Amino acid sequence: PASPPFWKMKLLVFILAMLSASALAFVAPVHPTHALVQIQGAASLDRARASRVADSATRMMAKDDVIEVDGVVTEKLPNAMFRVEIANTEQVVLAHISGKIRKNYIKVLVGDKVKVELSPYDLTKGRITFRSRK
Repeated sequence: PASPPFWKMKLLVFILAMLSASALAFVAPVHPTHALVQIQGAASLDRARASRVADSATRMMAKDDVIEVDGVVTEKLPNAMFRVEIANTEQVVLAHISGKIRKNYIKVLVGDKVKVELSPYDLTKGRITFRSRK
């Protein structure tokens, strides 16, 4: 007979670990990664450390994961939003001002050349991180 799928084996290991660790007092994990922590034998960890381990497993994407491109502001929109045309392409993205530009009161006008960080998840939205001098 064929072996059961991998996820079924992992689920069985999880259930057995939960039963043995909690002596039949099952407590559902608060976060999906808490289940992984418990599978790896970390059920004996105190709650704070287990939370830190789980948070590191689901950490936000790093700043290195963004796509940085140059563009020209084509339209100013309300709430510090802009339409930026990416250089060398016809693509127009919706971009907002980054915190440092906002904090230092740097004005961004139509026609300005800017650097935009695009998210790898949605290439139609971005953040203006730099306004180049003319």
